Amino acid sequence: MSVPSDVVFHRIRVALDEPAIKDIRAHTDLVLAGCGVVLPPNSRVAIGIGSRGIRDLAIVVDRVAAWVRAQGGEPFLVPAMGSHGGATADGQREVLESYGFGREPALPIVSSMKVVELPIGDSPVPVFTDAEAARANATIVVNRVKPHTDFHGPYESGLMKMIAIGLGKQKQADVLHAYGQRGLRDFMPVVARQVLAHGNVLLGVAIVENALDESMTVEAVPAADIPGAEPRLLALAREHSPRLPMPRLDVLLIDRMGKDISGVGMDTNVIGRTMITGSEDPEFPRINMIACHALTPASHGNATGVGLADVVTRHLADDIDHDATRTNIITSGFLLRGKLPVVAPDDRTAWEWCLRGAGVVDTSTVRAARILDTLRCAELWVTDALLTDLSAELADGRIELLESGLGLHDLDGRLNPFS
Repeated sequence: MSVPSDVVFHRIRVALDEPAIKDIRAHTDLVLAGCGVVLPPNSRVAIGIGSRGIRDLAIVVDRVAAWVRAQGGEPFLVPAMGSHGGATADGQREVLESYGFGREPALPIVSSMKVVELPIGDSPVPVFTDAEAARANATIVVNRVKPHTDFHGPYESGLMKMIAIGLGKQKQADVLHAYGQRGLRDFMPVVARQVLAHGNVLLGVAIVENALDESMTVEAVPAADIPGAEPRLLALAREHSPRLPMPRLDVLLIDRMGKDISGVGMDTNVIGRTMITGSEDPEFPRINMIACHALTPASHGNATGVGLADVVTRHLADDIDHDATRTNIITSGFLLRGKLPVVAPDDRTAWEWCLRGAGVVDTSTVRAARILDTLRCAELWVTDALLTDLSAELADGRIELLESGLGLHDLDGRLNPFS
């Protein structure tokens, strides 16, 4: 299919007045000092962190480790990421190392897939937790609280899920995901409460980010208060979640996907697709065709969620580690998300095939947008038709026009730089 050379894009920015923490180090120190938690003397303390690329994670973890040392404790890191990292100890260590952790001898990574079983209590399923963390005197979990990409409920992606599935490793992930969305929505909080009751979790450090991928809240929550605090933090995160500024698109181009961006590579709440059998998609946005162009290096080949796209590039397809992806997909039980889309030889062809799939004949009317990834969608490239649709927002300053007359591809058919 031939695409006319007069298809141009405009770079716009949604004007967002989002709250943000100015000094993340000082703020984290302040909330830790005021949390009321005291460590046992000479404690070995496990700090659980996951596989997400949280913007200020390294700073927050550094301050948590400093807080532990100030009380005479010895901190170490444990991967709290369920089946991610290929469900191997080395793979999970590599994920943390890719974020810069493990370089300090004073804060080593202790990675293992071994778990211990805890009392089941009122849980409908067995309860497991990380064996290395269980051997410590205390465990602290650090995680972002945000809407989940698979289900919705009072507890989604956050401290409770990390306590249950993250620390529970492959074993707990297998058990809960076997029940599909019910296992995550209904059983996961029960398992987390059992871990809180019978494990050694002492503190949770919750990060909430705004729609610009900036930290807007960090809270240090004593273990007993986590179940009560997290729904409030989730509501705040949902209010400030990233979203596209338009309800309908013919084509959405996403420069990159990956595990560091979302658990399924692309945030389903942003793109309006869940790809879970028996689960309805959100009403908006409605997007006819989605192309994704690259897999982030921090994904280590895990392309979970690639099936959410309609077209991917050969570059992305060649970067997929099918063993790691298969492990994650099978554990989740949401197999549709693991299907390989149509593979285009280059970026230009991906665009052409998306136009074809969307039934676009007159490209002067195409409503297409381009984003860097689903964490950063306040800045977009849009076509003429979309710019016209957004005229009211442009007129009143809700959207700012940054640049016009942009060509999507270079002479070799590759995407031009985003900005």
